[in-house]
Amino acid sequence: MWPADIDSLIGFQQELANAAPESWRPRHSRLRIGGCWVCFPRGLAGRGIANDPAWAAALIMCEGDVVDQRTTTGVAGAPYIPGLLALRIGWLMEQAMRGLATRPDVLLLDATGRDHPRRAGLALHLGAQLGIPTVGVTHRPLLAEGEWPSNRRGATSPLRIGDTVVGCWMRTQPGVRPLVVHPGWRVDLDTAVEVVARTSVRRTPEPLRRARELARRARTTASPCNEAANATTG
Repeated sequence: MWPADIDSLIGFQQELANAAPESWRPRHSRLRIGGCWVCFPRGLAGRGIANDPAWAAALIMCEGDVVDQRTTTGVAGAPYIPGLLALRIGWLMEQAMRGLATRPDVLLLDATGRDHPRRAGLALHLGAQLGIPTVGVTHRPLLAEGEWPSNRRGATSPLRIGDTVVGCWMRTQPGVRPLVVHPGWRVDLDTAVEVVARTSVRRTPEPLRRARELARRARTTASPCNEAANATTG
């Protein structure tokens, strides 16, 4: 069960931050890499509210091909509050992932890991809940700070909270803004960078990009009239 209120989630995050699971490393080249994404109605402003309609997608890619995918619908559990994203979308992501017939070796999601007020963001939380190694990939850090890397594919630079490295900037393509790579459940920073590098043919790692597209298609199919009405606001 996912924590249902702020105090319960904070308590769980504090416990999770101290967990020390065995580290995962890729043991073969033919990895099954998952991606999970949640989207909301186009034009939704601000932090949203509990019960906002939501569409979640999960998929698995292997050697460039999608081998399994799943979409599900539901509602947000809470508004977005920095550091408490799990209250809003955690259970939706879990539901989508558990609908897959195949288990990934590692999962990518749009969430932080140690770059978090209690060092236990949703990338860590979902991985622990599912028992799957995870890597977070976001457009910007939550709390951490650091300079951008050089303008070449694969370049990285550390992101720190105080003196502690909690993630890194990573340039997945030259000439475009770098992404933030977050080690998640059972994954160290070097492994997280390796997973992102091997899946990035565009700016966003392919499993995550495909999951985002899948969630958005599900949203469009569910509400074509609403999509057309809001097309200029998204």
